[in-house]
Amino acid sequence: MRKINKLHVFMLLIPLLIFCGFSKKKSKILIIGDSISIGYTPFVKENLKNKAIVKHNPGNAQHTGTGLQKIKEWVGTENWDIIQINWGLWDLCYRHNDAKVYGNRDKINGTITFSLDDYAKNLEKIVQSIKQVSNAKLIFVTTSYVPKNEAGRFRKDAQKYNKVAKRIMKKYNVKVNDIYKKSKAIHKKYGKGEDDVHYQEKGYMALGKIISNFLVKEI
Repeated sequence: MRKINKLHVFMLLIPLLIFCGFSKKKSKILIIGDSISIGYTPFVKENLKNKAIVKHNPGNAQHTGTGLQKIKEWVGTENWDIIQINWGLWDLCYRHNDAKVYGNRDKINGTITFSLDDYAKNLEKIVQSIKQVSNAKLIFVTTSYVPKNEAGRFRKDAQKYNKVAKRIMKKYNVKVNDIYKKSKAIHKKYGKGEDDVHYQEKGYMALGKIISNFLVKEI
């Protein structure tokens, strides 16, 4: 039986070693948020398909109260590289049981879901909870634009809640992707109207690009 030439074998292995050295496992990204994030997540998945596996928490993350209850369940035992979080639009919403508008939204007679102080406390507890169960890099996405005729939300509250959120994130060294100004411009062009915080498909596509461009730098 002919002797195996060790040099020959090594030369054959070089391409494989090079491939293994340069091939990198895809990053795992978890997006947690409300219907706005649900809308742009499919576009983020598509934009990052060659770099990351992107998932969204099951359903709508709603307000920080829901986040407190479910955050550890959503994070689970998966070894996430990045966890992107957002709460705000539900927190700053006023609701009244007798309101006829969808979701019982009523900023005149309703009660706010979570005050600025409670929002801050809840966000802080959520960040602490995530850090207890995951070593993932955390990113907070600011609350998007609120149009003036929205039935349950005041336009200026989005900026007030974003200011509070930024303060909490700074305290815990969490990076912030501040999309508010860009979301305002996108909403003016591709929003569903001055009484609706949601977007048309092109609007979610544009938001998805902003989110993707930020995430790709963190991978």
